[in-house]
Amino acid sequence: MREAVKGRKMEDKIVFCRGGGCTAKLGPQVLSRVLRQLPKKKDENLLIGYDSSDDAAVYRLTEDLAIVQTLDFFPPMVEDPYVFGQIAAANALSDIYAMGGDVKTALNIVCFPETMDLNILGRILLGGSEKVQEAGGVLAGGHSIADDSVKYGLSVTGVIHPDRVFANVGCEEGDVLLLTKPLGVGIVCTAARLHEESPEAMKLAVRSMSTLNKYASEIVRKYRVHGCTDVTGFGFLVHLSEMLGENWNAEVWADAVPFIPECEDYVEEFYLTAAGQRNRNHVEKMVEFCGVSFAMEEILYDPQTSGGLLVSLPEADAKAALEEIRTLGLPCGIVGRVKKREQVGEEEKRILVFSRGMGS
Repeated sequence: MREAVKGRKMEDKIVFCRGGGCTAKLGPQVLSRVLRQLPKKKDENLLIGYDSSDDAAVYRLTEDLAIVQTLDFFPPMVEDPYVFGQIAAANALSDIYAMGGDVKTALNIVCFPETMDLNILGRILLGGSEKVQEAGGVLAGGHSIADDSVKYGLSVTGVIHPDRVFANVGCEEGDVLLLTKPLGVGIVCTAARLHEESPEAMKLAVRSMSTLNKYASEIVRKYRVHGCTDVTGFGFLVHLSEMLGENWNAEVWADAVPFIPECEDYVEEFYLTAAGQRNRNHVEKMVEFCGVSFAMEEILYDPQTSGGLLVSLPEADAKAALEEIRTLGLPCGIVGRVKKREQVGEEEKRILVFSRGMGS
């Protein structure tokens, strides 16, 4: 990656922004505190709003048609403007797929310095446009403002049948947890800011971030999905905690979790993100690690940009779906199991993370 950057013209290069990608999100604690103060309007057709920390809003139009709405944008986390456009678009489109919907239209969201070369903006928009086309959607316009740094993303509208929505809450006892992409892209991008990333790690990170969740979503729709979310800026463990709601606990098998292999070395060098530490602070009271390395802890808290789907479904269905998802060419796996919540308390450990050999 460094060799490719050295050979690239300066005008084609984006200087890394502090907190690029989904590491730029507000922390989960701050966000939840703000959202609690907003008034909630009752509307029987609003099937999913912001109160359940879900991936997108779902609004029913007719008995057999609902729209799925989402938006996402952030600063760059890679130096190539075209690749950044692809990743930002794939990330925004992902929320539609996490709900089980199909993309229809998208609008560009652009913040761009007036003093910067407009060819860079053109490359960003081209990358984003190609991902919208790959999704089967139509890029219908957008909005731009002059800013002191680059930010890009999409507002996306999709469609779904009201009875086939994948809410993030809905797990059932005995379900297993299927993860469709590797973790660790936040750690890899942090190493890249310090020019310490390996070409292999960055290549896998970029391939993961730029791959649409469209394909994994279409596969799992064939099976009995009880809960689904995409793993993004709040990291695996925070998104899992949201899926569990009030009724369920989970065990996570650390040695089954797919991740970019070099991440363990990067964590040892403390190439970490502030967002990862905010994620840890938010849920560490409900997580217990048993015989798990510090590196794996950080990988499970690591903020992901355009991460994979985390799906709760019966074990037989998960095994069949996994065989299909493996053909997409990214590391994936069945990483844990949902369990019934037996007790209620502030200090309750609701997510137990251990080596699979130590548990069921």
